[in-house]
Amino acid sequence: MEIITYVRSGAITHQDSLGNRGRTEAGDVQVMSAGSGVTHAEYNLEDEKTTIYQIWIVPKERGGKPYWGAAKFPKSDRAGTLVTLASGFEEDQSAGALPIRQDARVLAATLNKGQDVSYSLGEGRRAYLALAKGSAKVNGIKLGPRDGAAISAEDAIRIEASDDAEIVLVDAPQI
Repeated sequence: MEIITYVRSGAITHQDSLGNRGRTEAGDVQVMSAGSGVTHAEYNLEDEKTTIYQIWIVPKERGGKPYWGAAKFPKSDRAGTLVTLASGFEEDQSAGALPIRQDARVLAATLNKGQDVSYSLGEGRRAYLALAKGSAKVNGIKLGPRDGAAISAEDAIRIEASDDAEIVLVDAPQI
């Protein structure tokens, strides 16, 4: 599996059998590719509540060398725009996205009330949108805090913030 963890509040500490250890704070992302096998654990070692979104994506091919990495994605960098956090596309990785082994993207945005963003969804693609906070219309359908929407057979996704909102969007091929 390709496991993408987006920390919404607090922080988590990762440790694995490859010797990787790291702390990922709110707003930041970690990626683990299980590859041919790895043992790992994630802990909340903080004195505060931690909330995360963890997204599991089936890789294009089984096996391969396991991988772990983390990166900072400040909320200010994704204000009013979708930012690619993790991707299987070279052009996204060159721009700072964490690598995954699938032709997929995980994106995030923070929108102020009244702002909108659009995303083109290619043919044969599906998306899942999670509204981490706030409310928004997604292609005209109203979503509230922690609502999600599975999206297919659409050329584009338009997200209009009804309140200040934080979104996570996964774009993946139909399998």
